[in-house]
Amino acid sequence: MNNNKIKITAVSYLNTKPLLYGILRSPLADQVELSLAIPSECARRLRDGEVDLALAPVAILPELEHWELVSNYCIGADGAVKTVCLYSERPLEALETIYLDYHSRTSVELIKILLRDYWKQSVRLLPAFPGYEDHIGGAVGGLVIGDRTIGLEQKFAYTYDLAEAWRNHTGLPFVFAAWVSARPLPPEFVTAFNEALEAGLRLIPQLTLLLPSPHPQFSLEEYYTRYISYELDAPKRQALNLFLQQFSAAVPLV
Repeated sequence: MNNNKIKITAVSYLNTKPLLYGILRSPLADQVELSLAIPSECARRLRDGEVDLALAPVAILPELEHWELVSNYCIGADGAVKTVCLYSERPLEALETIYLDYHSRTSVELIKILLRDYWKQSVRLLPAFPGYEDHIGGAVGGLVIGDRTIGLEQKFAYTYDLAEAWRNHTGLPFVFAAWVSARPLPPEFVTAFNEALEAGLRLIPQLTLLLPSPHPQFSLEEYYTRYISYELDAPKRQALNLFLQQFSAAVPLV
C-alpha cells in the first residue's frame, strides 16, 4: 500500500453510497486508501490517528484536540431522516426503558437531548448489544440507526424519527456525520475531494439503478433525495453548533 495515500474511513451505510461513488469514480480513487466501518468505529479511527480523514459521527468532535470540517457535504436531514428512529410497541410516555444503538454516539446523544428538552420524558437508558432489536417490546423501546432500520416501522406500532423531532424542537436541520480531519489537508486535495462528492450526488439516478433495494417497499431514490440532505450549508452548521453545545449536558446512561 502506498504510504503517501490519504487514509479515509467512511460510514458503511446506504446513505454514504452516493459520496463513495463519487470518490471511486474520480481521479482521487488512486490517491486514497478507503475503508468502511460503522460510525462508532470511524470515530475511533479518527480519534486514534489511524486515518487522515473520516466521515465521522459529529459527537466525536469535542474529543479531538484539533479538527477541521473538510467538506461542503455531510450526512444530514432537514426533517425526517427515516433511518434514525426510536421504535416501540407503546407510546413514548409509556416506556420505562430504551436501548441505545451502539453504532453511533451522535444518535445516542441526540435522543438524550430530545428526551430531556423536547419530549420531557424520564426513561431508563441502557447501552444496547448485538440482537437487542429482538428485545424491543412492552415497556422497552429501542433506538436503531442505519440500514437495520429498514422495514422496522412495519414491525412496531410506534416510530419516532429523531431528525424530525429535532426539526420540530429547534426549527433546524441536523448533521449526523461530517467529513472531519484531525490535521490540515492539502488545499488541492480538498478541492478535488469536494468535486468528487458533488459528482457522486449528481449520479444518484445512475447509482440507484446499480444498487439493489434493501426492502420491497424502500425506495433508494426517495431516500437519497427526500430524506438524506447532503449539503453542509449554513443552517446545518448552525444546527451542528447547537447540538455540540447541548449534548454535553445530556442525561447519562444508567
